[in-house]
Amino acid sequence: MLTVLASADASRYVFRNESVRPFFPFEVKVGVFNNKGEGPFSPTTVVYSAEEEPTKPPASIFARSLSATDIEVFWASPIEKNRGRIQGYEVKYWRHDDKEENARKIRTIGNQTSTKITNLKGSALYHLAVKAYNTAGTGPSSATVNVTTRKPPPSQPPGNIIWNSSDSKIILNWDQVKALDNESEVKGYKVLYRWNRQSSTSVIETNKTSVELSLPFDEDYIIEIKPFSDGGDGSSSEQIRIPKISNAYARGAGPSTSNACTLSAISTIMISLTARSSL
Repeated sequence: MLTVLASADASRYVFRNESVRPFFPFEVKVGVFNNKGEGPFSPTTVVYSAEEEPTKPPASIFARSLSATDIEVFWASPIEKNRGRIQGYEVKYWRHDDKEENARKIRTIGNQTSTKITNLKGSALYHLAVKAYNTAGTGPSSATVNVTTRKPPPSQPPGNIIWNSSDSKIILNWDQVKALDNESEVKGYKVLYRWNRQSSTSVIETNKTSVELSLPFDEDYIIEIKPFSDGGDGSSSEQIRIPKISNAYARGAGPSTSNACTLSAISTIMISLTARSSL
């Protein structure tokens, strides 16, 4: 099909045809002419007609709580064939005490059929629904599903932290943290330690209130301890600085106690727990 525009200033052309299917491709090229004849045509480009928004909702919506602040949502592509192309999905979520019109929305791209929602309130009921979308808009909503976030983690940090050094070992002890009624039960503790001059931190986990370390270099160490629970990590203790060991035996304590001491000569580390690296 060839169309002629009589104006030399024309830079736009709209083709209308009610029988054209949504998102139908057309090959288009543009040429010029004057009273001397026709000039060359542009390279061919593919132009699509406007698409139609998705006509079917996502299926099999499922949500689960990961912690006091995070949930994960899963869904499946629409079971029936859509007339509109799907570019991604939009997840709408709102707290039970809030109005649906004030719901927050996040979008995924492509075929992704799950996403994580963060920064939520602990012990709160949330409602969620999912829609498919494309450039024409969003399709119909899925059925609404409900999920309750877990109780918040313990707010009390470990206290009365005491360390002792003997030969090549450092032993840390601290008081047990007890969760409040509205908090998640303590499942264990994370001990974070690093060299004083480094930013990377190592973490070990234990379900006891003590841990034995054997550190590989003659360095000052920074240590902190925090409980963890189903609701997430709890409040961390204040940082404790353990200097180099200079004696066969030394001891010290965190800021909550009055002991202070100097250390040097740590040669090995014996860790009887699982160690992993953390930033």
